[in-house]
Amino acid sequence: MVVGGGAAGLFAAIAAAELGAEVTVLEKTARLLDKVRISGGGRCNVTHACFDSREFATRYPRGGSALLGPFHKFSARETVAWFEARGVALKTEADGRMFPLTNSSQTIVNCLLDAAQRSGVNFRLNCALQSVTKLAAGRFELTLSPGRRSPTRLDSRHPLQPAVPEAGAPDEILSCDKLLLATGGCRAAAAGQLAISLGHTLEPPVPSLFTFQIECPWLRSLAGVSTEAEIYVPAAKFREQGSLLITHWGLSGPAVLKLSAWGARALHALNYQFPLQINWLPGAKEQDLVQEFRARRASAGAKLIVNVPLPPLTLRLWEQLVLAAGVPRETRWSALTRPLAQALARQLTHTPFAVTGKSLNKDEFVTCGGVKLNEVNFKTMASKLCPGLFFAGELLDIDGLTGGFNFQAAWTTGFIAGRAAAA
Repeated sequence: MVVGGGAAGLFAAIAAAELGAEVTVLEKTARLLDKVRISGGGRCNVTHACFDSREFATRYPRGGSALLGPFHKFSARETVAWFEARGVALKTEADGRMFPLTNSSQTIVNCLLDAAQRSGVNFRLNCALQSVTKLAAGRFELTLSPGRRSPTRLDSRHPLQPAVPEAGAPDEILSCDKLLLATGGCRAAAAGQLAISLGHTLEPPVPSLFTFQIECPWLRSLAGVSTEAEIYVPAAKFREQGSLLITHWGLSGPAVLKLSAWGARALHALNYQFPLQINWLPGAKEQDLVQEFRARRASAGAKLIVNVPLPPLTLRLWEQLVLAAGVPRETRWSALTRPLAQALARQLTHTPFAVTGKSLNKDEFVTCGGVKLNEVNFKTMASKLCPGLFFAGELLDIDGLTGGFNFQAAWTTGFIAGRAAAA
């Protein structure tokens, strides 16, 4: 039995079934692979074009060391080969992210469902698992919500009809030799309760890969502007450089998402309310900018400061930064006093904001925390505490940066867990 019909659960089910195991996937919702469907803006960032396992493992704020061994068995290279062998070609974008050539996540969904159908995987949708008991004989007894239909063989081109509870029906009991938990991140308390009931402990779950809410009218007026910047959280001593996207609610983009991943626990401890500084010209120092302004007094003295941005800043962003520094809109370069020049240089390199909260990034929602890694044998993804129990995916205390790393952890742990459970 595989609990969870997401990327890790389905990949594990396929791996086990292809070795001849009889496999049933229990999914509590009405659809499979929902996260795969919406990821990457509907394109599905399958993995990342980094084929050195040690380098790949550095992209995980938590769990990278544990994944080193598994990556030697099933890495990004094997992921590309697995999908290509089933007719799905992947392409690599400039930043290393890999997507299906069709630019559609449905291609990945269809591929996985087709593979499951061919290998004989059975599915139960709308099938909530209430509890699991380990029997003295070594098998697992699973108690389901009442009135569920018998397992339905998957037809990937025709959606399954969801199971419908029958009024007054008793709880349904199933049993299995091997149980594989792939229930996803632990945002919902129930996701980790099955593991706890079988003797495991969880690292407390907190969000990772989230965006910053900032109540600043002039910043929000720039929604849609993207630029390279360096962001710094003094209270947690986390710093990140990369692309920054201004939104209607504050800040997003790769730089923010990376910082939120590495600082997930520290920012949670701050209750997502903390000062933030931005250097809009990464590497630039205040004194160097003051020198540049002095040169502009000579070369562009008659021009309005707000009309002559420093590259690579856009005109809109530059204008708001100039005004936020206290430089009047009508000021010309020739009239820029030393105090105003210093204030502008300070604004460009240390713009202060107050983060007032977080927003989960809908395409990349990830949880930091989960089943403690020292309770799992990463050669097989088997529990060290409960024989016959296996884990895969985000239920483990593993989370990666945005860019295909979380899906690769799902493919890798699912493949190893599925094959080991079948063996």
